[in-house]
Formats: sequence, C-alpha cells, structure tokens
Amino acid sequence: MRKLFILSFSQIPNMPNQDKISLVTYCGLYCGLCAQRARIPQQAKQLEDTMHEEGYDFWYQYVPTFKETFLPFWQFLKQLAASDCTCKSGKGGPPDCKIRECAKKKKIATCPTCKEYPCELIENFSERYPLLIKDGKRMQKLGIEKWIEEQEQRAKRGFAYADIRYSQH
Repeated sequence: MRKLFILSFSQIPNMPNQDKISLVTYCGLYCGLCAQRARIPQQAKQLEDTMHEEGYDFWYQYVPTFKETFLPFWQFLKQLAASDCTCKSGKGGPPDCKIRECAKKKKIATCPTCKEYPCELIENFSERYPLLIKDGKRMQKLGIEKWIEEQEQRAKRGFAYADIRYSQH
C-alpha cells in the first residue's frame, strides 16, 4: 500500500513554477480547465473586440434601447474579459468553501496530498465534478509536476470542466 504524506508545495523539492502550482485548487481541480477562468474571459474579449470593430462602443448612443443599458453592459464585458480568479486565493469559488477551510486548517496544498483523501467533502463535491477523484488519484500516482503537464495538455485541446460538470440542480 502506498503511503501518503501531508506536505505543502513549498516542502516538495523540484516543484514546478509557483504560478502553475497556484492554479491547482485545494480540492484538486486545475484552474486552467475552469471555464470561469479560461473560456469565459476569452469569449468576452472576443465579443468586446467584435463589438468595438462594429462600432457599438460609439453607435450605441443612437439606439434608444441601448442608451441606458450599453455602458453598464460594456463595463461588465470588460470585467469578464479581465477575469483572473483562483479558488485557492479565495477570488473564485464560494467564499465559504468548506474544502478550502479544511485544507488551510490542515496546512495542505491540495486535497490529494491528504491522508484522508477522498474525504466526505471531496466525495460530495465530486458529484458535480465526475473526474475529481480520478484526477486526484492520478495526481498521487504521477506527482504534481506531471499531473500539471497533463492538465495543460487538456487545456490546449480546449477541454473545460464545464463540458462535463453536472448542474447543481
């Protein structure tokens, strides 16, 4: 049986770039595969660019139905395009995330490094993210560096968790 050790990323030798590590959430998801971080900002930027090319940011004032709503929409679109959230920093995910609270309390970098993985919190969360536990076990098997490389390959192929995530309802 394989023995797991509880470590923070700063304790692991030869770790990949800290920027990449910060994109691994406490629960074991990879931020580069989150539509909220990877897909939506690009799509918002593309819409913003297209609308700018078509002159919406100038001509809106001559369309009565756009006069009051366009500027707040334009600001919102710019905010979406600039979105750079991460669940680990608390700038993404629910503010009262129990998984984040637990991992911080245990001083672990990500749940798959916990000796209790997968716990009830992870099992419940995996009902929405069907690859979560399999990916966590793969992280344990490969190590974080190789696992991050695999996630980056998924991202290059256009995969996002939203493609397979189950709704909350």
